[in-house]
Amino acid sequence: MGSLRYAELGAFLRSRRERIRPEDVGLIAGPRRRVPGLRRDEVAQLAGASVDYYNEIERGAGSQPSEQMLAALARALRLTSDERDYLYRLADRPLPAHGGPESHVHPGMMDLLTRLTTTPAQVVTDLHVTLVQNPLAVALLGDQSVFRGKNASFVHRWFTDADARRIYPEADHDTQSRRFVADLRAAAARRDAKDLQARTLIDDLTARSPEFAALWAQHEVAVRRDDRKRINHPTLGTLEVNCLNLFSEDGRQRLLWFTPALGTDSAGKLDLLAVIGTQLSDTSS
Repeated sequence: MGSLRYAELGAFLRSRRERIRPEDVGLIAGPRRRVPGLRRDEVAQLAGASVDYYNEIERGAGSQPSEQMLAALARALRLTSDERDYLYRLADRPLPAHGGPESHVHPGMMDLLTRLTTTPAQVVTDLHVTLVQNPLAVALLGDQSVFRGKNASFVHRWFTDADARRIYPEADHDTQSRRFVADLRAAAARRDAKDLQARTLIDDLTARSPEFAALWAQHEVAVRRDDRKRINHPTLGTLEVNCLNLFSEDGRQRLLWFTPALGTDSAGKLDLLAVIGTQLSDTSS
């Protein structure tokens, strides 16, 4: 990168972190602070980066940030879509395709996710790519940030990887398959007919999964707005939960959060999940 542009990148990041209060992003401010906004180490923590690495970026030194790191910084600093695009251009990176793992998450949705501290919650795309999770969602569902390419979509993993199905009891698999396909058809219809991401996903699943192909041929369509589902956890057993959705204005992203189903023991299990944290989560699911 050119040194002047890299210096501007660092200055831009510094200006964005100085406008955010720790409490705005779920951090405790503490009694003594020498900076008006976030400290560098706090930005690094929120973005999942080392402090030394983030310091180098802000100083305008070091290597060119990856697209994954830029996406993490945009979310940590609650950047608007225009600010996110500006950040990518300063880093001389192509703007990420809408709907991929590096998709921009609306700052308001990120803020709401941050405030959901007592229930599992995550933001996913209409193609079921997980963009960001809170710690309880990681503990319940596993870390979804490890998946890339086509496998970033849980729908793709559901129909091509038997291990992905362990998250639901086997008796529920047929129901989940039908719901995934009906929701995907609704998502594809909302997008432009020439949308490459949706078309590629559908074509690949049709070719690789006879189950998907048969369900797709039935032309069922239904947006998943709320579900009552059973989720397998490797330590806590089966939890029965309500899965609720808050959609973005264009329908391409949704905030999911999970609450215990009434009349079950899942409330106690979710409380225990908050205690044991992510140490017992099954990241392969």
